[in-house]
Amino acid sequence: MSILQAILLAIIEGLTEFLPVSSTGHMVIASTFMGIASDPFVKVFTVSIQLGGIMAVVVLYWKRFFQSWVFYFKIGFAFLPAVVFGLFLKKQVDQLLENIVVVASSLIAGGVLFLFLDGYFERRSRKSTSMEDVSYPRALKIGLFQVVSMVPGVSRSAATIIGGLTQGLSPTTAAEFSFFLAVPTMFAATAKTLIDYFAEEGGALNSKEWLLLGVGNVVAFLVALAAIKALITYLTRHGFKVFGYYRIVLGVLILLLWAIGYFEGVELSNF
Repeated sequence: MSILQAILLAIIEGLTEFLPVSSTGHMVIASTFMGIASDPFVKVFTVSIQLGGIMAVVVLYWKRFFQSWVFYFKIGFAFLPAVVFGLFLKKQVDQLLENIVVVASSLIAGGVLFLFLDGYFERRSRKSTSMEDVSYPRALKIGLFQVVSMVPGVSRSAATIIGGLTQGLSPTTAAEFSFFLAVPTMFAATAKTLIDYFAEEGGALNSKEWLLLGVGNVVAFLVALAAIKALITYLTRHGFKVFGYYRIVLGVLILLLWAIGYFEGVELSNF
């Protein structure tokens, strides 16, 4: 992996991690187009640059993280389902991740769902909400939606935002809660990947790999800052339909590439 490839992947990660469009689908396409070789470090890189996204959330919402312990308890409740189901379903999830048809189908199915979200939730009388309106039962239910995002192509952001909407939260509050929930989720995923890598590879990272990780995290952080702000602004003024159309187009594109054999030899489990 070159520095330019690392920067491009970091830009994609920063843009897509918090948008309801699935970073997995984008990583699959981008890495295939760039011809990035499949090796253990590539997996470490694509997961570890999520730390940049975590820092973007912390920086943008730093005041929220110092308000009260109740905030952490609610996020913890929402995080629990992912921990429990992740321990028991990791092997099955890894198998799904190797199936490009599953990724594409999930993108399309989620896109169709988003096309109907605006009308459905607009018909429901829903007042403006805030984090204080997220009770512990609501937080736990949103966490259960996050479990669904273990299926590749579903998108963690999409699943948790939809979960928040079903609990009566406004689009802005649902998106913000999704951002906060991403912090422990992405941190846990990054820590697990690094621990596994160091255990299997003997803890060896050369100077170039450290440089790639550093550059990737900085770029992902800067791009995620802009993506988060843009999403909140967009949801306030518009709806989810544009994301629905985008997901459907991307899913169809992946299926077409798969049909012509473009993904032959690509190890999707790295993403």
